[in-house]
Amino acid sequence: MAKRHEDRLPGQRFARTGTASKKTATKAPARKAPAKKGPAKKGLAKKGPAKKGPAKRGTSLRTAPVKRAPLRGSKRKAEGLTVTPSSIFKDSVVTKDGLVRLNHFLAKAGVCSRRAADDLVEAGRVTVNGEIIREHGVRVDPTDDEVRFDGVRLEPERVVYVLLNKPTGVVCTNAADEQKKRVVDLLPMIRGRVFTVGRLDMDSEGLLMITNDGAFAQEMTHPSYGVSKLYSIVVRGRIDDKNLTKARGGVWLSEGPTAGMEIKIERLAKERTFLKVTLREGKNREIRRVFAKLGYPVTSLKRIRIGHLSLHGLRAGAWRFLQLDEIGKLRDLAREEQAAGGATAPRRRNAFAETGVRSRTKSRPKPPAKTAAKAPAKPGSRSGPKPKPRPKPRPAPQSRSTARTKPARKPARKPARKPAARTSRRG
Repeated sequence: MAKRHEDRLPGQRFARTGTASKKTATKAPARKAPAKKGPAKKGLAKKGPAKKGPAKRGTSLRTAPVKRAPLRGSKRKAEGLTVTPSSIFKDSVVTKDGLVRLNHFLAKAGVCSRRAADDLVEAGRVTVNGEIIREHGVRVDPTDDEVRFDGVRLEPERVVYVLLNKPTGVVCTNAADEQKKRVVDLLPMIRGRVFTVGRLDMDSEGLLMITNDGAFAQEMTHPSYGVSKLYSIVVRGRIDDKNLTKARGGVWLSEGPTAGMEIKIERLAKERTFLKVTLREGKNREIRRVFAKLGYPVTSLKRIRIGHLSLHGLRAGAWRFLQLDEIGKLRDLAREEQAAGGATAPRRRNAFAETGVRSRTKSRPKPPAKTAAKAPAKPGSRSGPKPKPRPKPRPAPQSRSTARTKPARKPARKPARKPAARTSRRG
């Protein structure tokens, strides 16, 4: 009968050879013989176990260097970037003497927008060098002048550029009384006043830029610059070519006609259609309203590209700082599109060549036009185009005597009326 597990004593195992009834204890590791002690040689320190305890003051302990991942991209540049007020304000808002408008300074300090800053100035809540200012158009020096709002000194903030993958259920408003989750709530590390560049409704998701640079936001959203934005959408129903042509050419909405869009069919299902749409303007909920008017409501909308920026490496709700070279490329793209005519400029059919998306539908080559074979020219005949035939002369007008006259038709006789029957009067 085989031995059970309970029969084995702690630290013992069954012998692999011989009978199974014998138990052998595990062999203990052999101990090394103690080394012979002798007189220690001069110049050599006696080795021994290091004593653990509190390090004495004034002594430095050598530890192995900790390997850290190198800082990547914008984080490395942000830590090594020295920001001064002169580098925050653009050349377009700074005059030759280095002054900026007071409302622009308040906006850069994160107090409010420039329009709301004019109302604060009128209310007398802003002071410059201890003097209350109530006039519009006052210019201040961002480095030397002391600007205070409600007694608190203001300093211009550093310009921030953030790229966020917005999830569904988040709104793009900065209202303090908003009950739903806001985009700025996803950025707890960024302080100050920031706003979204463009908008995505609560049911939409995808790329969204956040900044406090108003000039940059204007270049990215205004139709005169025409920066392209690529969307991946799903509409209800199987869309046909007629409605696609209408959407590409533009649809009339309540605020006017749209500038059109570039559409590529990804997949046609039985009850749904998957599309890639490129927009160069930003009307309110333009894609949803256009396809709803055509009878194909949008069930899913995701922005996957802005210019050359994509969703690569960003999960839903994640964000990162934009690098300086990425911001420069976006500004260069905006200037190129503005020189080309912006959103109203004519586009070529294959607009997805710039975005790297290949179209699945291959263009078929047109068949060559059929031409009749020319007969060889006879010897002695003139080569070249044949002369046009001369028009035939008109026949001379005939005289009245010779002209045939048609016999006059006799008037049709009317049927004679029957006389009314006379009734005899009987006396």
